[in-house]
Amino acid sequence: MKPLNPSPIARDDIYLPAEFPLTASCTFGVSPSFQRLHWHRALEINLIAQGSGTYVINGREYPFERGDLFLIDSDDLHRAYEGHDLKMIVIMFNPQLLAAVQRFDPELLLPFRSHDSSPSHHIVNGQTRSQVMTTYIENIYQEYIQNKRSSRSVIIGQLMLFLAEVNRHFDAAPASVDYFMPPRQLELMREVVRNMEQDLSRAWTLRELADLVHLSPSRFSVLFSQAAGSSPLNYLVQLRLSHAVRLLEERDDPILDIAISCGFRNLSNFNRLFRRHLGVSPSTMRRRLRGDRRE
Repeated sequence: MKPLNPSPIARDDIYLPAEFPLTASCTFGVSPSFQRLHWHRALEINLIAQGSGTYVINGREYPFERGDLFLIDSDDLHRAYEGHDLKMIVIMFNPQLLAAVQRFDPELLLPFRSHDSSPSHHIVNGQTRSQVMTTYIENIYQEYIQNKRSSRSVIIGQLMLFLAEVNRHFDAAPASVDYFMPPRQLELMREVVRNMEQDLSRAWTLRELADLVHLSPSRFSVLFSQAAGSSPLNYLVQLRLSHAVRLLEERDDPILDIAISCGFRNLSNFNRLFRRHLGVSPSTMRRRLRGDRRE
């Protein structure tokens, strides 16, 4: 049995410029990197601009639709699925950006620290003041991409107004009684994913994965499915495909070599699963990633 390594999944390295640690972007669909369980140091705000999908955050599923908002803390283990025609505005920032303001309003970032006795990460379109909050996020995005004179000041102002509205919304909302996975169990699932990511080519079995965290296969499967929103072995396939997409973009290796390095035992199985999960063949994906859209 492979020994348990005490270090958790490495946090994703989100680049934030030192002079103004905030980024705003508009994404279409869900990239492979966001389909995997991940976490990062930046605080994250998502506005669902159109379409639908599902977030899994700390072991809880959140189906979402247009107009919904999400607040994701630096310690939240999360992933996203696209439902249909998904477009999101994504704001990421370092909390130090608001350090001076927090001297006078120390609870400004409190909504990100969601836990089992507080309201959820999810602000559903139509809830109290949600449209006002949505407008602030749209304004931040527009100021960021237009980059006009004093845009940074406007962005900070809009972000402060957004967080103040969320704070009032959460303060007025009833406490959540929904289930969240305990931190210790989340750490165990992080550890399993870390081991998967470090050894994707290994022919993992359910028992081997369960042994990493000293659980029975049945108990482990239940806990992992709660955390990831899919079974352990199905999630492993998704990790392998995500890695394959990255290699298709970065390397000129034959597709068979990429398939084997990602843990697939033969090309036909790789092609079948790639099409099922990503909708195109590996060769078509490679052309798209390199800027050639011709089929």
